[in-house]
Amino acid sequence: MKLDLTVGCTLVLVLMTMVLTRTGAVPVSTPLPGARDCHMAQFKSLSPQEMKAFKRAKDALEESLSLKNWSCSSRPFPRTRDLRQLQVWERPVALEAELSLTLKVLGTVANLTLGDILDQPLHTLRHIHAKLQACVPAQSTAGSRPQGHLRLWLHRLHEAQKKESPDCLEASVTFNLFRLLTRDLKCVASEDLCV
Repeated sequence: MKLDLTVGCTLVLVLMTMVLTRTGAVPVSTPLPGARDCHMAQFKSLSPQEMKAFKRAKDALEESLSLKNWSCSSRPFPRTRDLRQLQVWERPVALEAELSLTLKVLGTVANLTLGDILDQPLHTLRHIHAKLQACVPAQSTAGSRPQGHLRLWLHRLHEAQKKESPDCLEASVTFNLFRLLTRDLKCVASEDLCV
């Protein structure tokens, strides 16, 4: 009799939990669609040492750019771009594309001139990128076409890589670096709390 009562109570609790969850009466954390092991909360803010390394790298990049004759015909990272305009599941896709371009451009610069200064920032960006890839929904990598703002942003980044000079890309990435770290990364790390 005691066993039947325990099983009955457990069954009632499980059923109540299911009903409350499905009706939305209990808040449930829903993972990003297709995301496997997405753990970005650790990147809501970077350590002071990491930010100092990025500041040093940005200063060196800006000094290097001042010696070059660069101009851009487009803006790969327009100021009006805001990840909050995207759905929560689209944000990691946009940030992943932004990080990929940043890593590609800074990796080239590091190989040519600023290796020592860019080593730590590149290491941090690669670590973030690796963690971020687990957050990118499976459908975005499986070939389905993004829509709306996300499609426009991805297209803009793709076109910039084909049309812009290496110096222009370097300038764009340099001037976008702190926005990437303090706004875009923080927004993705905050998930649906980024509003």
